[in-house]
Order: sequence, then C-alpha cells, then structure tokens
Amino acid sequence: MKFSAPIFILKQQAKGLSRKEKIPLHDALDRIAKREGFTSWSLLAAKWSADAATLSLSSHLRPGELVLLAARPGQGKTLLSLGLAIEWMARGNRAAFFTLEFTRADVARCFDTLDEDIRKFDRSFTVDDSDGISADYIIGQLGSAPPNMLVVVDYLQLLDQKRDNPDVMHQVRQLRDFARRLRATVICLSQVHRSYDSVARPFPALSDIRLPNPLDLRLFDRACFLNGGKVQTGAVA
Repeated sequence: MKFSAPIFILKQQAKGLSRKEKIPLHDALDRIAKREGFTSWSLLAAKWSADAATLSLSSHLRPGELVLLAARPGQGKTLLSLGLAIEWMARGNRAAFFTLEFTRADVARCFDTLDEDIRKFDRSFTVDDSDGISADYIIGQLGSAPPNMLVVVDYLQLLDQKRDNPDVMHQVRQLRDFARRLRATVICLSQVHRSYDSVARPFPALSDIRLPNPLDLRLFDRACFLNGGKVQTGAVA
C-alpha cells in the first residue's frame, strides 16, 4: 500500500486536524491512518518503518551470508524480516521463517500489517513454529533448498533452550556452513541487552547482544541493528 503523502506530511495533517476540530492529537492521527487504510496510527507507523528499513537493508544482503539482525523488543525485527521475505519472494525466490517465538497466526497477522495476504505465498513461503527448532532441524527441513533462498531464524537466544540441543556456538557454525553451501541468506533475529541506552547511542553494537551462553559473534558475516525504524548494517570484523 502506498501512502498518499510522506509520513511527515501525514503527521502535519493530523496536527492541523487536531487544532481545527479541537480533538486530541492521538485521535487525529488515528483518523488520518483510517483515511490511509489502517485501523490505527500505530499500524500505519509500523508499516512505514518496516518498508523504510526493508529498502535500507535489502540492498546490503548477499547470498551465502549468515546475518545477525538485532534490536530491543518493539523495534520491528520480525516485521522487517518478513518484509525482506516478501521482497525476496517478489523476485521469484523462496523464503522460510522458523520461529520459537511466534505462531503461524501471529505471522499471518504480521503479513496483514505489511498489507500482504500470506496465502498468496503458499508455494514460496514456509512458516515453521515447531518446538523442536534447532540448526539440525532447520537444515533437515530445508533439504536441498534452491539458491538465493532467504531463511529467518526467530530467534538466536532460543536455539539451545533445550538441553538435548547442541550449544548455540555449534548451531551457528552449522547455519553459517549451510548458508555458504546452498548460497542462501540466513538471518538470525537477536535480542539486545536491556542495558543498551538508545538515547546515548542511536544503534546497539555487538557488545550489546544478549548472550546467555558463549558465542563468537565473528561467525556472522554481517550485523544489522534496528532502532527507531532505521537500520545500521556492516560486516563483522
């Protein structure tokens, strides 16, 4: 869905409406959002942020890379990763979303927020919310996946939550080797430690990644940090 104007213009329109009709600004924002086809301003803002971040990040991703996508809760990691999946599939590629956090219904609602119908991608998109997700499981489920596939793992810190799974360091090595062998792009969503202060620094850093278990983050080819609808990305040294 395209907006009728840039988001800063829509905000100005809402402020004008608030003054003219003497209503709270949040009510005016919601009315502008409904005019644009959204039920609330928060959904409009989420869609705008996801679109902007997707455009910023997609040009940096390469086949065969293992990518870390990290942010504090509520910054849109999941929406961004699903926006990337939609863009990937629009190019004729396949995508898969393995989640230990969401349900299939949650993913479908994210597609709705992104103004897409998940049913449109039945043949090119896999959603797996099995409790048994691990690197071994992911690799086994995908088998001989085609090149240029996008694989999202939601999320890094849960991969070794079960005692019978290998440690997270071993699993990340497996995912890195899988990405390189099949020329896939594998994105691991990650939590950021609560001590990160977005006022002091606009983006988190590798040192802010929450690591309950040992993990050499240099196993990742690229790290992407999301905050306030903007993305910072770069190679991992």
